[in-house]
Amino acid sequence: MKATLLNLNGTKEGTVTLPSAFDTPYRPDLIQKAVVASQANRKQPYGSDPFAGKRTSAESLGSGRGLAQVPRSNGRGRKAPQTVSGRRCHPPKSTKSYSLKINDKERRLAIRSAIAATANPDLVRARGHNFDEKVTLPIVVTDDFSDLTKTKDVIEVFNKIGISADLLRSASAKVRAGRGKTRGRKYKRSKSILLVTSGDALLAAQNVPGVDAVTASQINAEDLAPGTHAGRLTIWTESAVQEVEHK
Repeated sequence: MKATLLNLNGTKEGTVTLPSAFDTPYRPDLIQKAVVASQANRKQPYGSDPFAGKRTSAESLGSGRGLAQVPRSNGRGRKAPQTVSGRRCHPPKSTKSYSLKINDKERRLAIRSAIAATANPDLVRARGHNFDEKVTLPIVVTDDFSDLTKTKDVIEVFNKIGISADLLRSASAKVRAGRGKTRGRKYKRSKSILLVTSGDALLAAQNVPGVDAVTASQINAEDLAPGTHAGRLTIWTESAVQEVEHK
């Protein structure tokens, strides 16, 4: 399988032979499993203070007084869950593990399947990405793309290739519905273009909303399929394409 190699002007520079990872069958079940495991393993443990509501000298008065046998201090109930300033009933515990396991072979197959999905125009469009009809997937550019140091130069390359329309999807953040607005995640933004390079990540693209830059050696299923939906619009450098063969 071959792909067109583009230069920074968006014109054909030649062709490049794609590795076998781009021929991997589409496995949405494994992709979802790998992404969910990645999200779960990144979750920070949380829980209440084990001694919350218990820092008191209150003691129960015992039976035979016509009162509930809850710990009391100055006649007021303490410690028990139903009392004022009492402990919480069944609070979240920081010792609980939210991590999920996935077999190494399943994880590798999920990454390779997500890599192959970036070359499928139907999956990419179904994910909501916008690009010109003349664009052929996968998008492979020359290695000098990694040498760009200015954000405006990166956006100019997007314009010449014909994928700049996709930046409008993530240009503005949307307000999240529900209680999530009051819990530190009020805004959400759509994922746009993914830049995969060899060596170091392309820092010139870090200020473009919705655009992510990763290296071929560190790419994972969540980068290629945010929200478990495969088919992300991706730009590969020539060296990065050859490097993902070892994933």
